[in-house]
Amino acid sequence: MSSLTLDLGRFVADLTFNRLPAEGVAIARTGIADCLGVLIAGARDPEIALVDRALGMTPDATGASLIPSGERRTVESAALVNGVAAHVLDYDDVALDGHPSAVLVPAIFAQGEATGSSGAEMLSAYVAGFEVWAELLAREPTPLHRKGWHPSSVLGTVAAAAACARLRRLDSNATATSMAIAASMASGLVANFGTMTKSFQVGRAAQSGVIAARLAQAGLTASLDVLEHPFGLLAALSPDGKAERDRPLPEQKPWHIVDEGLNIKRYPTCYATHRSIDAALGLVERHDLRPAGVDRIHVTTGDIQLRMLRNSAPQTGLEAKFSMQFAMASALVARRVGLAELTDGFVRRPDVQDVFSRVSCTTTEKVRKGSNFAPSDSVEITTKDGRTLKSGPVEFAKGSHQIPLSQNELFDKFAVCLGDGFGDAKRSGLFQTLMSFDRLNGPADLAIWT
Repeated sequence: MSSLTLDLGRFVADLTFNRLPAEGVAIARTGIADCLGVLIAGARDPEIALVDRALGMTPDATGASLIPSGERRTVESAALVNGVAAHVLDYDDVALDGHPSAVLVPAIFAQGEATGSSGAEMLSAYVAGFEVWAELLAREPTPLHRKGWHPSSVLGTVAAAAACARLRRLDSNATATSMAIAASMASGLVANFGTMTKSFQVGRAAQSGVIAARLAQAGLTASLDVLEHPFGLLAALSPDGKAERDRPLPEQKPWHIVDEGLNIKRYPTCYATHRSIDAALGLVERHDLRPAGVDRIHVTTGDIQLRMLRNSAPQTGLEAKFSMQFAMASALVARRVGLAELTDGFVRRPDVQDVFSRVSCTTTEKVRKGSNFAPSDSVEITTKDGRTLKSGPVEFAKGSHQIPLSQNELFDKFAVCLGDGFGDAKRSGLFQTLMSFDRLNGPADLAIWT
């Protein structure tokens, strides 16, 4: 039996900024910047006030800040509320079968503010959490989504604990203990997609990571083989027994953050829709299509993808985030899929609702290696004058690690997320500061509080 829990504890405890690969640093900066913008946009959602009222309203001058208001909460509550805000719009980045930044950034900002961590230390903690998450995911050949698990709130909890342990500068055993405690707090279900609980699961993962590291430092014990044990986390997540629990961590471990990268979302919907949206928008723009001239839309996508898109006739903006029918309707009616379209009013418009019945889907169980998604998605639109227009296969969405957004495109999304509450100069200055995040003395240097 390998000593995976202890080995990962040593890796995280020994990780310093000067050991990070330059490409990994650049990816982490992008993830932090994109997540902060999305978090600020998400903070306006009514769910954030709901969670804060119910669980986070105790002020704590020694704790951490809510973003962007700057109101003080306990470190754990700040991680929770900011974590929900980071994911509530489903506009946050994607990798590792989940949403790494939405879990890691709120935990790191809350813990980093409390511990007075520098930008370089916080960025190192981000990479540490990403690497732990990736290592655990790589050992499970059956996609967690297929078994009903939400990877962001299951593996993300352990990753957030590793990141917070790094910021607390815990030794290897205490870091392993943090992850072991977090393993018993890991949970989250795909069945709650399309409801407020999906983003709560992500916020809870961030909060649990903070709690686990705090308890480990205080002396709470846990099993230091909990990840690889026959009755441990990997075994519990893999009832078919296929998880690679015994594989030792290599001495020269590859950098998962470089190999996997981050996929930045262009649309505030489940990532399972993004390639199909790209395909549909391409056809709509290329052929100047209008709803009245379209007879039907057929999407070819992956089986697991469509299982996540459970709402065929959504009535709210939240439901629409998990609907292929809405994705196609928005692309056709609005010629875009943005924050303005993910509102109850737009979703319920008769011309949008009318398109839903014209959308059909075919699925494949084939998946791209290392992914939940099919090798490609495609869209076929049949017009009322008898033309059949085909997109061809779309392997990667624009904004993916393979087809990254430019710096200007990243900023455009960031500026839209910040909205009118930030002037042009402040939006630009904050973005540039985030893109040199490792040079900060700490979170206060961002001056984001409104």
